[in-house]
Amino acid sequence: QVQLVESGGGLVQPGGSLRLSCIISASGFSIHAMGWYRQTPGKQRELVARITSGGSTNYADSVKGRFTISRDSAKNTVYLQMNSLKPEDTAIYYCNIVAVRLGWGQNDYWGQGTQVTVSA
Repeated sequence: QVQLVESGGGLVQPGGSLRLSCIISASGFSIHAMGWYRQTPGKQRELVARITSGGSTNYADSVKGRFTISRDSAKNTVYLQMNSLKPEDTAIYYCNIVAVRLGWGQNDYWGQGTQVTVSA
């Protein structure tokens, strides 16, 4: 089974920083990519940042230069360092992996989400 547990969200002032963490349990799966998405009420979930198994990264234009995605394979954890936060970054942030298991095909798996609020 796959389990993703996020932490690190909270309330921060504009210009501040937060680091989100996602501990991944996916025994028996091959993980092809890990990422962070966010969603606000009434809007579709959007990609924030993604890192592939090969280490390639991509970011939403709105966070380039401010957010950094990284991973620690030894800890089975993916991080999102968020700097220079803006009120428009306020959202629920979800950890995601794209993983393959023999006989199951490729699927997306999601964490429960963590709230990030940027406000003075």
